[in-house]
Amino acid sequence: MTSAPPPPDGDVRGTLLRFAPMIYGPTALYSVGQGAIVPLLPVVAAQFGAHLAAAALVPAALVVGQLLGNIPAGWLVARAGERRAMTIAAIGSLLGAIIMLFAQNVPLLALASLTVGFFAASFAVARHTFMTTRVPLTYRARALSLLGGSFRLGAFTGPFLAAAMLAVFGTERASIWFFAAMMIGVGLLVTFGPDPETRISGAPAPRRDEAIAEDTGEPVTGSIPAVERVGVFRTMWRNRRVLSRLGVAAASLAAVRGARQTVLPLWGVSIGLDASTIALVVGVAGALDFALFYVSGQVMDRFGRIWAAVPSAVLMGGALVALAFTHDVPQAVLWFGVFAIVIGVGNGLSSGILLTVGADVAPQDEPATFLGAWRTITDAGGATTPLIFSGLTALFSLSVATGAIGAIGLLGALAFLRWLPRYAPER
Repeated sequence: MTSAPPPPDGDVRGTLLRFAPMIYGPTALYSVGQGAIVPLLPVVAAQFGAHLAAAALVPAALVVGQLLGNIPAGWLVARAGERRAMTIAAIGSLLGAIIMLFAQNVPLLALASLTVGFFAASFAVARHTFMTTRVPLTYRARALSLLGGSFRLGAFTGPFLAAAMLAVFGTERASIWFFAAMMIGVGLLVTFGPDPETRISGAPAPRRDEAIAEDTGEPVTGSIPAVERVGVFRTMWRNRRVLSRLGVAAASLAAVRGARQTVLPLWGVSIGLDASTIALVVGVAGALDFALFYVSGQVMDRFGRIWAAVPSAVLMGGALVALAFTHDVPQAVLWFGVFAIVIGVGNGLSSGILLTVGADVAPQDEPATFLGAWRTITDAGGATTPLIFSGLTALFSLSVATGAIGAIGLLGALAFLRWLPRYAPER
């Protein structure tokens, strides 16, 4: 029995446009709600008597939870489907919000943050899997850049909403109530709204040549094999080469992207800028970052993935290396502003690249479990960077740490040049 041929790209594109609110809306609501609580979690922890280091661990627990949740999320999406996984993620995140609201000490607040991060992984893997299996290769990068932009929407607008609610209600817990309301909205939307998963047929698998198939451990045959559910760890073992090569390159880009949130504020403090000036510079860089998210998808679909991955890694890595040499120069403030903008542009050009490359190399028979492993590697790159940066700063200096993180980005650009043409499909 042969399967029906996939619908033409134009039909799929029209269906995707019709279902865009259901595809991107839950992601936007989720990210805005999460973006509103992250800046205020350390403040709530400090109110419980935590010192600065302990307070910083509370939002870090969210990242740890997401790292721990990626691989179980791949298993859940593969077994339950994208829609049920997102419903479970919304319920679990609502549970985390309730724990936050009733927490009276730092350990319980950190546990709530860990819970939210753990279930956020299921939501992210579910939507990533849907886009991987439903969106044709011809405009996959643009669709995933929009998805990346939906995540960035929360990081960009969430803090402003948190500030507004703090001004109106006078308590940091108002943002937690807002997050809980967003999770209820997400749960209702994905549970009772139209289900794009059942309305859009799967996209055809990208072509891979024999050399690539052999290198990833997949047998090459003349016929299409029957679909076999292989499980999380077997999928990781089958794709160990692409995960250890292209995955590490992606992790290096994630590391540089994660570093900018730590490096830029600390650099501004180190050269004597006040908080308002630092916030202005970082805000301008963030606005450029958000404004360019769709450009990345256009570049990847029209010219190839490498033309977004390599320039973004070079811009961010090169800017950090150059910034490391400007700490004591007379124009240190000027160079800080210039390189912050360059980093913002580079990060904007990288929007959706990790999602797109992960979708490109994911096996079509078990994409969810692979994407759980892929996201674990890339998230680890972003999560470990602040620790590396802090350690190098303590051992050497802020300039050495900044330059080292920039060097990781430049090495990542070389890795993309080496491995992207081998593993990612041609445009």
